[in-house]
Amino acid sequence: MSGIVEKNQQQLAQVLKQAVEKAVEQGEMPQLTVPEFVVEVPREKGHGDFATNLALMLAKPAKNAPRKLAEIIVNNVQLAGTEVEKVDIAGPGFINFYMTPNWIHQVLPQIEEQGKQYGSVEIGEGVKIQVEFVSANPTGLLHMGNARGAALGDSLASVLEFAGYEVQREYYINDAGNQIENFGKSLEARYLQQLDQDVPVPEEGYHGEDLIETVKNFIDKHSDKYLTADPTKRREELVEYALNEKINKIKNGLLDFGVVYDNWFSEQTLHQSGAIEETIKELQQNGYIYENEDALWFKATKFGDEKDEVVVRSNGIPTYFAADIAYHKNKFDRGFDKVINIWGADHHGHVNRMKGSMEAVGYSRDSLEIILMQLVRLLRGGEMVRMSKRTGQFVTLSELVEEVGKDAARYFFIMRSPDSHLEFDLDLAKSQTNENPVFYIQYAHARICSIFRQLEEQGGKKVSAKDVDLSLLQDEQETDLIRKLADFPVEVTMAANTMAPHRIAKYLHELAGLFHSFYNSHRVIVEDQQQSAARLVLAHSTGVVLRNALRLIGVSAPEKM
Repeated sequence: MSGIVEKNQQQLAQVLKQAVEKAVEQGEMPQLTVPEFVVEVPREKGHGDFATNLALMLAKPAKNAPRKLAEIIVNNVQLAGTEVEKVDIAGPGFINFYMTPNWIHQVLPQIEEQGKQYGSVEIGEGVKIQVEFVSANPTGLLHMGNARGAALGDSLASVLEFAGYEVQREYYINDAGNQIENFGKSLEARYLQQLDQDVPVPEEGYHGEDLIETVKNFIDKHSDKYLTADPTKRREELVEYALNEKINKIKNGLLDFGVVYDNWFSEQTLHQSGAIEETIKELQQNGYIYENEDALWFKATKFGDEKDEVVVRSNGIPTYFAADIAYHKNKFDRGFDKVINIWGADHHGHVNRMKGSMEAVGYSRDSLEIILMQLVRLLRGGEMVRMSKRTGQFVTLSELVEEVGKDAARYFFIMRSPDSHLEFDLDLAKSQTNENPVFYIQYAHARICSIFRQLEEQGGKKVSAKDVDLSLLQDEQETDLIRKLADFPVEVTMAANTMAPHRIAKYLHELAGLFHSFYNSHRVIVEDQQQSAARLVLAHSTGVVLRNALRLIGVSAPEKM
């Protein structure tokens, strides 16, 4: 669905093209193809409702000064049937359009009619996208980096769905390879320690206190049954039990965070199905594998990487990279048009070779998009929080949600671009003040709900936008708020195109600010029934858009605060 801003942009773009064609016909411009140009919303309100850079883009092909070309375009532009009231030329040749005072009011009936779907757009056209995120090793608890990835990945998936894409959320379970062997040895050591055996945890193993709790649960179920068992069998049983427990804890922790996956993909299945060997064979047939020192190497340098990479070690065991290639090939084989991964910034060296490997197996490297995410620093009382009170290690996702709540945690994690470092202020996230952006936004929604409770108490009823004189909404706070509501579909489009859900968080904060400004300047329920009806429609529309935008980032819209 196109919003009224996009419709006007498209209409003005068409009108401008026709103006250029007319100028060419009349000999005011040479024969040329109209170049790419934009019709955008200016940053400064004084520069009109829309502006275009067409004259500047024409300067080279038309071999004329942009300002002169702008004058020719304005003289030839046919504005009949548009909402344009005035046109002027600014700076080096920008053309500014000023719309009639009531053009923006059309958005209010549209919001009322579309309800939960207002803001959705069709730019995705059903293209299949997979978003893989978190995918933390199932050997421990989820930490802050995982939490940021969860909020970012889930919000991005929601934005893409709202923009018309067919989206799948996937979690890759790293349940094979060397780390699982070390996991088994660590569990075995903790198991034996609980049964009074003096056994150290291997240096390369997992030293988290949570493994002690896991083996205690295992002993509660099996007692000392595996004390004298074959060590290989003992480790297998411990790993199977622990993986099941850890994955369930990860699932429940993410569920409490509002994240539900469509698919959980096990790395073990790649090994069991022979997919890794088949992928390596395909790379060999394509000429991208060579042997050196008894190991098999992928020619990553052919795809712009600094060095080649081992895919099968000299002992015949495939590397993690080999499994990664097979896994990503599997994604595209499943029919996804685009695959998005969210990784920690420490994986930046892996990006190019991963994209190159997809090219090597016959897919476009550009179909694999990797978003790198910077670190999170937790602050309490202005000081960095390093350790969990409960585990003595890192602060877990569950502890964070318990302390500040799901809503604050999710908003704070996506309010900055993923490529920027994030300082998460725990005191601010818990505060009930306007400085806390989550409270500020949710309070705007609660205020709207209180208006309609008040209306009901007074025996009044909601009115339809179609039956109201919306031209009564002419004060600056009213028109600024309406304009922001009209911008929501544009923001969804931009957030989807740039894969930047933080734009929605920013939009919400700005929308809430404009509503608070309107609310503080105007009483909504007043004696003038027509004025009251118009403001009630505006308040209702703001509530709809706040809910729709909050839903995209997984934050609730409370009716009372």
